[in-house]
Amino acid sequence: MSAVTWSSIATDGAARTGWLETPHGVVRTPTFMPVGTRAAVKAVDSADLASVGAEIVLANVYHLMLRPGAELVARMGGLHEFMSWGGPLLTDSGGYQIFSLDPEIDEEGATFKSVYDGSRVHLSPEEAVGVQARLGPDIAMVLDVCVGLPAPVEEVEAEMRRTLRWAERCLQAHQQDDQGLFGIVQGGVDSDLRAESARETAALGFAGFGIGGLSVGEPADQRNSALEAAVRELPADKPRYVMGLGDTDGLLDAIMRGADMFDCVLPTRLARHGKALSSIGDFNLNNLRFEADDSPVDSSCSCHTCSTYSKAYLRHLIRMKELSADRLLSIHNLHYTFQLMAGAGTAIEEGRFADYVKEVRITRAEGSA
Repeated sequence: MSAVTWSSIATDGAARTGWLETPHGVVRTPTFMPVGTRAAVKAVDSADLASVGAEIVLANVYHLMLRPGAELVARMGGLHEFMSWGGPLLTDSGGYQIFSLDPEIDEEGATFKSVYDGSRVHLSPEEAVGVQARLGPDIAMVLDVCVGLPAPVEEVEAEMRRTLRWAERCLQAHQQDDQGLFGIVQGGVDSDLRAESARETAALGFAGFGIGGLSVGEPADQRNSALEAAVRELPADKPRYVMGLGDTDGLLDAIMRGADMFDCVLPTRLARHGKALSSIGDFNLNNLRFEADDSPVDSSCSCHTCSTYSKAYLRHLIRMKELSADRLLSIHNLHYTFQLMAGAGTAIEEGRFADYVKEVRITRAEGSA
């Protein structure tokens, strides 16, 4: 039996809610994974993550293999001990980060420059699996090839097929009985390529499936069509993870199409720029209109930030460049995102997901008007 399994609680159309079981605990899906790129979610610690409702956290192979190195993390007891996070962890193999560095790609793997010292680094599919074995997450990802969009269909198809070949090599190299390995579906926004990639990846028998290469600036309708094509070919009894998606509308669109897991830097990145996510629409606290506003960021939110501080105070912290502003807004933005996930799960279980999506969107639009 796989170390990572998914079981259904309920469905509502294509949307579904369930339990993701891992060696370090059970996660209710749909779920959002805060991005702890370097074994840390920016501006918050593991206690903050637990307090806002995080159940599973993502870390990144590309960065951790370079600093501090997978061997050191292993000597420290693995990633869970190193970052003092007792819940489930997923590591992204670094395909997207490598793609952003203009790498040299050949059949053996990717060669790129380290962002830390400029040295040349080579990463093969087998090495990506080996690094993740040393890091010790609950879920590891295969090494894939991410193509920038738009791109010629010939290039998208070629790299989709290379990703499939690399997936087979990753599967052969994977020896961790206490770790689930996920394949990654590629194919750009071409529905036929997405369907073929999903079908062929599913046939390899992974514990779950990432859907990569989206949320890179393509129009929402193209992203949604690609998601639909992929999900149709993926097994119903395994988790589906849309990589790099984190905005409210995108999350709801993907859940509506049968996706279970998501990650994105958006909630914490926006927080570091003074931007708040909210049930009544998103806004920027740098705006002068909040200078003397004694109301919380979101009156419907129960997070520490909204229960304790006013918009005026948070704006003051931001304007004075106080580090606490990053933490407090990150806490709120993450809590908002987790509440969105929890609300979606409850609505699916109650058979009213379409109404839930409509309510969220209308309330946010009216609040922003």
